[in-house]
Amino acid sequence: MSTVMGHELIEEYLDYLSVQRGRTSNTLLSYEYDLLRFMGFLKKRKGPLTGFDKNDIVAFMTELKEQGYSVSTISRMLSSIRGLCRWLVLEGLREDDPTENLQNPRGWFRLPRAISVEDMRKLLEAIKGSRFSGRDLVMVELMYACGLRVSELVNLKVDDINFEIGFLRVYGKGGKERVIPISEQTLKRIRDYMTDLRKSLLKNRESPYLFVSSRGTALTRQRFWQTLRGYARSAGLKISPHVIRHSFATHLLEGGADLRAVQKMLGHSDISTTQIYTRITSDRLRKVYEKYHPRA
Repeated sequence: MSTVMGHELIEEYLDYLSVQRGRTSNTLLSYEYDLLRFMGFLKKRKGPLTGFDKNDIVAFMTELKEQGYSVSTISRMLSSIRGLCRWLVLEGLREDDPTENLQNPRGWFRLPRAISVEDMRKLLEAIKGSRFSGRDLVMVELMYACGLRVSELVNLKVDDINFEIGFLRVYGKGGKERVIPISEQTLKRIRDYMTDLRKSLLKNRESPYLFVSSRGTALTRQRFWQTLRGYARSAGLKISPHVIRHSFATHLLEGGADLRAVQKMLGHSDISTTQIYTRITSDRLRKVYEKYHPRA
């Protein structure tokens, strides 16, 4: 694979678009502008200029957004890069197309919402004293402490918890297994729930599932969502299970956690999915700076 993508290569691609695809001169000028802009970005990253990957493209799109470019302009630039990648594969200059499974930028800039640590405390306080607080506190705490999806949470089995070394085994999307550490405080809550409320809910029945309903059956994701919404309303908050998972990732990164570690704990197959959370923390830092720094 060639390691050089300079003006000559872009010109060759533009000639292909003109001769083979019949593109107009105005369209070619737009392509040229977009690709030269992308080439300049890649040079700053000091990587091989035809060896860029999906993460480079996402980083480029993110930079454009931060510089104030509209989503429609960014979408156009992605379209230009997508066309170039297909041509590079066609010409044998690349073996893969990094844009193949890349979604439209409109979806990238809907930042996941996260709540503050204080709001998380309010939610947990709202659960205390309720009829099923022993179970529901554990569920919300596990979701926040481990970044679980709702489906992962309700499908947890007792055997998925290793009390000795403090780890949780989770089966995520596509049946992918991952292991997440659990704090001693959360483990204690799980033990208390299992020896008290869970036993009374089961009424001598057996269930492999950790979280059970008043009928002794596995709690459904719909039921948990309804329960959480009720607690959130009591606390004066608007919270969904997704918000709790997003808060897990955001608070870890704000505390200085490594991006790769957060990726593993969330079960993201592609780190570019996790990188969106770094934009939330950057936005928050900027707001703090603008509010408190005298030179802002």
